[in-house]
Amino acid sequence: MDSIYKVIELIGTSEKSWDDAAKRAVKKAAKSLEDLRVAEVKELDIKLEDDKFIYRAKMKVSFKYLK
Repeated sequence: MDSIYKVIELIGTSEKSWDDAAKRAVKKAAKSLEDLRVAEVKELDIKLEDDKFIYRAKMKVSFKYLK
């Protein structure tokens, strides 16, 4: 059977690390999207906010399109 996948962009944030930011974004997306397949980190950066570092992981996530 043929499958079709949709790709969306997400930005995860964390005060701990880039790894934590990426994991949090994927876990949150998994709550509303079914059959997540691949998460590809495209960019990492740090936002400075009130003398804190906010780690940001920008990524593309694919999931099976079920229509």
